[in-house]
Amino acid sequence: MAENLAPIPELYVSYDSAQKLKVEAADLVSWDLSPRQICDLELLMNGGFNPLKGFLSEEDYNGVVENMRLADGSLWPMPITLDVSEDFAASLEAGQDIALRDQEGVILATMTVTDNWVPNKSKEAEKVFGADDDAHPAVNYLHNTAGKVYLGGPVVGIQQPVHYDFRARRDTPNELRAYFRKLGWRRVVAFQTRNPLHRAHQELTFRAAKEAQANLLIHPVVGMTKPGDVDHFTRVRCYEAVLDKYPQSTTNMSLLPLAMRMAGPREAVWHGLIRKNYGVTHFIVGRDHAGPGKNSQGEDFYGPYDAQDLFKEHEEEMGIEMVPFKHMVYVQERAQYEPNDEIMDKDDVTILNISGTELRRRLAEGLEIPEWFSFPEVVAELRKTKPPRSKQGFTVFFTGFSGSGKSTIANALMVKLMEMGGRPVTLLDGDIVRKNLSSELGFSKEHRDLNIRRIGYVASEITKNGGIAICAPIAPYATTRRAVREDVENFGAFVEVHVATSIEECEKRDRKGLYKLAREGKIKEFTGISDPYDVPETPELRVETVGHDVDNCAHQVILKLESMGLIAAH
Repeated sequence: MAENLAPIPELYVSYDSAQKLKVEAADLVSWDLSPRQICDLELLMNGGFNPLKGFLSEEDYNGVVENMRLADGSLWPMPITLDVSEDFAASLEAGQDIALRDQEGVILATMTVTDNWVPNKSKEAEKVFGADDDAHPAVNYLHNTAGKVYLGGPVVGIQQPVHYDFRARRDTPNELRAYFRKLGWRRVVAFQTRNPLHRAHQELTFRAAKEAQANLLIHPVVGMTKPGDVDHFTRVRCYEAVLDKYPQSTTNMSLLPLAMRMAGPREAVWHGLIRKNYGVTHFIVGRDHAGPGKNSQGEDFYGPYDAQDLFKEHEEEMGIEMVPFKHMVYVQERAQYEPNDEIMDKDDVTILNISGTELRRRLAEGLEIPEWFSFPEVVAELRKTKPPRSKQGFTVFFTGFSGSGKSTIANALMVKLMEMGGRPVTLLDGDIVRKNLSSELGFSKEHRDLNIRRIGYVASEITKNGGIAICAPIAPYATTRRAVREDVENFGAFVEVHVATSIEECEKRDRKGLYKLAREGKIKEFTGISDPYDVPETPELRVETVGHDVDNCAHQVILKLESMGLIAAH
């Protein structure tokens, strides 16, 4: 039997053993997995990460970080570790078994903890992602989300993570291998994607399959991709709409529950090894494969062909062939897509291309998306998820000292937006929130942060459901404001308005008599007097209240919302 069709080892035990283990595991210490850890565990258990038998030991981890090799010399470019909190790690002994559970508490596997160490994360960032730069989503995750300690050790699989969506489209490596066996597919080329498919992708995959004389597997990632990507529900509906454009007998689509790291060249090699486990013989590597975009200096993290070069270097050892792909552009005169660097008569033809940024702009503004670029079915799906900005929810977030006029302007803005109509408006004012949402919180830094995060959570839910949230807390800390911005921007626009009234002016007004009490030391940790206020560096709008009436300040916000396309200019 062809090597790519024979079954590969999984880490699951038999059904009977699993039932027994479930009972025994009730007594084990449990770790509740994060979404990313669940993705990693699923591919460990189903053979997608073969030859790994569990989370990497410290020795394997060091080898992978240093030179993309496990301790036994096998090629493996990506650290797959179980990151946990210091407290949890400190409570474990070497060789102890722990239960790995999903977020509902369902047991998925047990793990024998053989290794327990504090990694050098800056070094991991440099080696694996090419730079210790928080602009890289995986580096940001490494430093700000992942636990401080890594655990390593073999895993015993009890059951697959539960997926309620697109169940018929999810296959394990052995299920795909069996499918290829059944259909007699010997050569299979896989296409990796985290974006909706447009015509250029269709052309590229057609050509790749033709070049490799192979069947085509469209293999999109539905685990975790780059923050800000189109959600996988919308993407899969887009893929299903396009499948009809492919020849049925030589094309298949399957969903891969991978948590991407956006690691460019190393990620391409990792994708190749995973696809090989899925029974694929050829793999398409495009321009800037799995690149995360720009670094802090505004430059690309990786060169456009770095991923192809690294893949080529290891191709033979990996046992999967690369089909390199170039940048496809549309030549108007010939009404077809062609690789950009193969067009000889560039000066005589019209070359059309729409970038991802331009596509997002057109969707946001409800502008036309031409047929040569994408399929009407795909555009219709994208428009359902992303209506034009003037129909989306958004959040206006006022920040400034106590007594700066935030609440008054927020109230005026609310009335003006209600007069316009079209979307429900909610005012989340500092005092209202303190009464209804955060009555048990005090004014320590921790409690203030928690209060702002709660406001952010409610604002993001309002935004998600197409409403307008107006927030007016003091929100003195920049990091917390950034976190709220990220929560909201998953669903719509976030408009930060800095009410730039000076501390002197606020103290002069002292509407609630609070500054007087703060000066007398009767209120501790009072913003601007005995607690810092981080002035927003780049708010969407700054308003001065001295010499301007409230109506004028609120009107400035309205004009800003119009210029951002959030309210239709009348």
